[in-house]
Amino acid sequence: MTVEQNVLQPGGAAKHQQTFLNQLREITGINDIQVLQQALKDSNGNLELAVAFLTAKNAKVPQLEEATYYQTALPGNDRYISVGSQADTNVIDLTGDDKDDLQRAIALSLEESNRAFRETGITDEEQAISRVLEASIAENKASLKRTHPEVWSDSPNPYDRKRQDNCPVGLKNVGNTCWFSAVIQSLFNLLEFRRLVLNFNPPANAQDLPRNQKEHRNLPFMRELRYLFALLVGSKRKYVDPSRAVEILKDAFKSNDSQQQDVSEFTHKLLDWLEDAFQIKAEEERDGEKSKNPMVELFYGRFLAVGVLEGKKFENTEMFGQYPLQVNGFKDLHECLEAAMIEGEIESLHSENSAKSGQEHWFTELPPVLTFELSRFEFNQALGRPEKIHNKLEFPPILYLDRYMHKNREITRIKRDEIKRLKEYLTVLQQRLERYLSYGSGPKRFPLVDVLQYALEFASSKPVCTSPVDDLGASAPASSTLPAQTPPSTIEQQGPSSSDVPSTSPVQRSVIHKPFTQSRIPPDLPMHPAPRHITEEELSVLEGCLHRWRTEVENDTRDLQESISRIHRTIELMYSDKTMVQVPYRLHAVLVHEGQANAGHYWAYIYDHHQNRWMKYNDISVTKSTWEELERDSFGGYRNASAYCLMYINDKEQYLIQEEFNKETGQILVGMDTLPSDLRDYVKEDNKRFEKELEEWDAELAQKAQQEKLLSQMPRAPAPSPAPVQAGEPEYLEQPSRTDISKHLKEDSVQAINKALAEQEDRGPEAIMDTAIKLEYTRLLKLAQEDPPPECDYRLRHAIVYFIQNQAPKKIIERTLLEQFGDHNLSFDERCRNIMKVAQAKLEMIKPDEVNMEEYERWHQDYRNFRETTMFLMVGLEFFQKKSYMEALLYLIYAYQNNKELLSKGPYRGHDEELISHYRRECLLKLNEHAAALFESGDDQEVNNGLIIMNELIVPCLPLLLVDEMEEKDIVAVEDMRNRWCSYLGQEMEPNLQEKLTDFLPKLLDCSTEIKGFNDPPKLPSYSTHELCERYARIMLSLSRTPADGR
Repeated sequence: MTVEQNVLQPGGAAKHQQTFLNQLREITGINDIQVLQQALKDSNGNLELAVAFLTAKNAKVPQLEEATYYQTALPGNDRYISVGSQADTNVIDLTGDDKDDLQRAIALSLEESNRAFRETGITDEEQAISRVLEASIAENKASLKRTHPEVWSDSPNPYDRKRQDNCPVGLKNVGNTCWFSAVIQSLFNLLEFRRLVLNFNPPANAQDLPRNQKEHRNLPFMRELRYLFALLVGSKRKYVDPSRAVEILKDAFKSNDSQQQDVSEFTHKLLDWLEDAFQIKAEEERDGEKSKNPMVELFYGRFLAVGVLEGKKFENTEMFGQYPLQVNGFKDLHECLEAAMIEGEIESLHSENSAKSGQEHWFTELPPVLTFELSRFEFNQALGRPEKIHNKLEFPPILYLDRYMHKNREITRIKRDEIKRLKEYLTVLQQRLERYLSYGSGPKRFPLVDVLQYALEFASSKPVCTSPVDDLGASAPASSTLPAQTPPSTIEQQGPSSSDVPSTSPVQRSVIHKPFTQSRIPPDLPMHPAPRHITEEELSVLEGCLHRWRTEVENDTRDLQESISRIHRTIELMYSDKTMVQVPYRLHAVLVHEGQANAGHYWAYIYDHHQNRWMKYNDISVTKSTWEELERDSFGGYRNASAYCLMYINDKEQYLIQEEFNKETGQILVGMDTLPSDLRDYVKEDNKRFEKELEEWDAELAQKAQQEKLLSQMPRAPAPSPAPVQAGEPEYLEQPSRTDISKHLKEDSVQAINKALAEQEDRGPEAIMDTAIKLEYTRLLKLAQEDPPPECDYRLRHAIVYFIQNQAPKKIIERTLLEQFGDHNLSFDERCRNIMKVAQAKLEMIKPDEVNMEEYERWHQDYRNFRETTMFLMVGLEFFQKKSYMEALLYLIYAYQNNKELLSKGPYRGHDEELISHYRRECLLKLNEHAAALFESGDDQEVNNGLIIMNELIVPCLPLLLVDEMEEKDIVAVEDMRNRWCSYLGQEMEPNLQEKLTDFLPKLLDCSTEIKGFNDPPKLPSYSTHELCERYARIMLSLSRTPADGR
């Protein structure tokens, strides 16, 4: 990459120093410039050796030099490479006692580096960083023999993998590749970038034999990237497999499957490869003119560095790609940018006499796509490992960059000076306000207004003249204040009241003859603190002073707060004038990382510029999102999740997000029409293969259905069968052997018939049946209208109670009652048998258009689901009370899922969602603690058992808790469980435990809300209605007597 330079600063060697310092800062995470400079000096400019000095466990911090260099980065090669967190630790130390051997090794290394660059086109800095990375990987391999990580398996049903309408296509995680998905999806949704990739044609002279290692690596990757982008455009699959592109990347990174990559590192590498690939093409197509690389035009800008070093001014123009920003110590993106644009003391830029050094950065040319790399990892020297910074950092959806432009530097400097002055004044005001809000000289401080109010309340209290130790024997307490158990002998004649005694008269003390350790009469304590001696005149003066002082303090406090608010507002609006809102950049994508420095999960929020909404790309899951969700997950400070990379685009450059148009018709090109012919054919072939999968699945299902039909038609041995059942009866009415509901309804029906006969003994069966149905309906309506305690749920007693509460149609209720009285169990005597026949005849007379049977079946199916949900809940709670949490969890999971579906149809369709959620959450927390205790034991068998609990029970359940974003307690519980396991990262442990933990954590930290399959629902026992109601009442009563642990 060519770097334009206007060098006023002397010394060619110094120009390259900052490049090495930047790379050392990225590799080690150390930000102290003096430490970095000393390490570079001690290593004679060898980057690898400097890294070894800084990261070796026994390395001592070098002595700091007095001079500090504030000089801009001037790369001497064509790359700026950031390795990121992978090279922070485990670097091989090349230092030794034999200096001659070391010098020879350095010379040989430099010679080999130069030769390699001539042969392969890879720079010496790239090779140095690669060696550091490989050394770290090699040591990790030696100490940890990792197993192949679990990757997501596809559902056998291809319809689960079918793309819905025009929903964006996801990317499959093929083993710790969420970093790949997040970056690729962000770039793919830049339509201009997408067009560049899709329309890329490899250069003609590179088709047969690539000239060097770069071409051998980059051109195959570009081919796979084109195929991948084409599938993301036109595939009929819900998600596609990026394995072939990922494998090329993994070969380049020289990493194993279980090592998760860093988004910053990957983005650097990806843009470098793309730039190289397009440069080959650009050089082939140029006709004597300077070639333009579209990747450079899209992602790279320039800034001017203006500064003073040792009293000498310098000015340099430099190209940049991803712009790194420090997060620690800043509250928002503008503060980060201000700190990045100014280094050191810059007063010397305006004064000839000052010897201070410093520099300013001013953007001279901004790229259409501006990417900020947020440095959320720092290297902990004491622990010898990187750590993540979880501080909150806010960023806006629209970012105005006018204040950082070189053309505005004069007005920006004026505004910065004004802001500096305002902030200094603001600090003074805040200190003054703090003295009012935290008043006092002791360890505990209170607002001064409250102190004065308390003093006023004390002074205004009713005066009490008796000291707490006065008149222990003579002056007894008033009867109204005496304890009930005080013996009458201790109560003496009460003297005059305190109001009758002059305030200046002395008070007689009785002599205390017994030691304080013996029992004695309690002193005459006042009901509340109050002055003992105060005159009305004193009280009046004191109250007047306290009132006046409190008013003065309130006014002063209010004035200070208003002044502080005005200054904050002035600072906020400092850059809001028209001249400072001419360079708008819109937030396009946010790459989020959740976890710790050693392990975590990446996903992306990407703005859909045409639908004007945010989308969440989480591997195979692509869902609609909101700015509020993005804020919660990206700003940091709330969870272990925070933004790691921000991608802004120039809001005035509409070509970046503009759709393609047909040149002839002027219509927008969508889907497959946007693809070149070769890619269109490629996608069609893949879609044909997927359609074949669907056809084979349909054929397989049809074959199974045919086999089941044939089996059902085969003659079977005769078996005893119950009496014929009225067609169309619900399952819980037709199978008394399973639930015994019909027996329970039979008793209710007989009672109603007997009452009807008592009222209308001389009437016929039809009239008696009508009366019985009315009586039964009246009884059930009364039950439905009652408000019983939780342990008494009348819906379990009868389906019609459930129907009434949920406003079922009248026809559904009438038919259900007719079926109850037409049940064959009523054939035990003549009277009931006659009524049963009348009910059955009426059922047969109901025409199809009078009752919608599909709707009828839906209502009864919902009731069956309600009873089933009740049993899941009841059995789960019974297991929970027995502390059988593993058994309880599965029942409560199905109870919650079924109940959620029921409640989606109406508030009375299911049970208390909060109750089920609470006990499901408690099960998970207790199992998590149990698994963690097993892991801490260190015993191989117990460790494996703990991880089995996590992998088979807890990890599959986490998406169920995260899918409902409104359930705050569930999200907090997930964070607690994750933090419990992440806390082990900083602890010393055996290598085998470290290996197992490293393999397990990415699964635990996976934020995907894609719900993975569970086992089949657990078998439910058979309960009669009476048994179900009784057991349900028993478990709910026991819960009401048990503390709900915060529920």
